[in-house]
Order: sequence, then structure tokens, then C-alpha cells
Amino acid sequence: MLSKSQIKSIKALHKSKFRNKEEKFIVEGAKIIDEFISSNYTIIAIYGVEEWTEKHINRSLNIIKVSAKELQTISLLKTPNQVLAVVAYPEVVSLNYENNDLCLALDTIQDPGNLGTIIRIADWFGIMKIICSKETADAYNPKVVQATMGAITRVNIEYTDLAQWLTNLPVDVNVYGTLLDGDNMYETNLAKSGIIVVGNEGNGISAEVQKAITHKIKIPSYAYSKMESLNVAVATSIVCAEFRRP
Repeated sequence: MLSKSQIKSIKALHKSKFRNKEEKFIVEGAKIIDEFISSNYTIIAIYGVEEWTEKHINRSLNIIKVSAKELQTISLLKTPNQVLAVVAYPEVVSLNYENNDLCLALDTIQDPGNLGTIIRIADWFGIMKIICSKETADAYNPKVVQATMGAITRVNIEYTDLAQWLTNLPVDVNVYGTLLDGDNMYETNLAKSGIIVVGNEGNGISAEVQKAITHKIKIPSYAYSKMESLNVAVATSIVCAEFRRP
């Protein structure tokens, strides 16, 4: 049975300030937790119902059996899965850019669902590093982690002053910005390496970050379309697919 202090400490991780203070976050769902178990992340504790714990009892993990009611108490989901884990933040990786990399740079992506989907997209297209502005949503928000479907275990995510980071890149690094006044990306000679900058859902890429962009690109719309823009995650997927075209 979970104590009141255990419940309190787990539920505190629902909030960003406590996650940052404790350097821990929550993962929910059997499939995603299996991804974390197989990754380099450090799992502090796993809280599972009997059906899940019986299948994993022989693993060298700190597994705590809970009732469905207790899981409901600590979960953020309306209908909790069989298991919830508390995981430690990963070690900070280098912010250095490697010349053969294709990276994503996110300028104030605010919606957790969009951020989680973008991380999943990066994993799909073999993009192993995402650099986020400090104003971008917290990657360890449970909603973000859930939306990644485990991809967050394979993609390095770091936060920094994005405009400054881009400005300090070597002059020969291609920085592509997705902008409505950009060139048709299907008619642009896209390099196999560089930075793809994606902007805020409502305001796009900030003026400060735009100063560091070397190539403005856009996804052309069909002539009859009256839509002003695409969802940022959808747009990111289309752009990444074009960069990865053989």
C-alpha cells in the first residue's frame, strides 16, 4: 500500500517546478515503460498492478505492486494503464553541432502534444538531436512523454538560448527556417546535414532566430487551398521526409 508521502511525492511530479527540482519525471503505459526499461534511462521505481508486476517480477527493477485505485490516485490519465514509472532525468549531452548531423531546432513550441509528436517524428527520420528554445514546452511533461510513444528514449533533447546557439554555429552550417515567405522546398537543393528550425504554433519563428537562418523554405500549398498554415507537427513531418529523400 502506498503511503501518503509516496503519493504526494509522485503527484508533485505532475508539475514542472517539482520535476526540475527533483530531476525526475513520470512515464505511464506498459508499452512506453518497456521502451524505458530497454534504454539508458535510470528508472527509480515502477508502480504496477498485479497483472503487470507478475510478468516483470524477475527483472532487477524496483517494482512496487499497487491496486488499480492507488494507480488511479497517482496517474494523470483518465483511464490509467497497468503501470506508472518514476524516471530520472538523463545526463546533459553536448550542445555541439556535428557537421554530418541533421538536427531540429524548436523555437517556442508550446503545445505538449505537438512537442511529443515532433520528438516521435525525429526518431522516425533518424534525427537524434533536438535543440529547444528555453520557452519551448517541457519535454518531460507527462503529456509530452506520452505523445512520443517511447521515442524520447532515443532522441537527445536540450534547452538553450536558441538564437545565440544558432548564431554561434560555424558559418558553413546550413540553417533552414520554415517560413511562409520561404522558397518552395521541392525546388530547393536541400543539404543532407544542417539545422531545420521550426517556429511557434501561432507566431512562427521569432525575429531574433530568423537572423540566423541561411535558407528560408516552405511547403507549397495547392492553389485552391485557403489554409494559411499547417499544424506544426504535420509540417515538421513533411519537411523531414523531404530532407531524408534518397
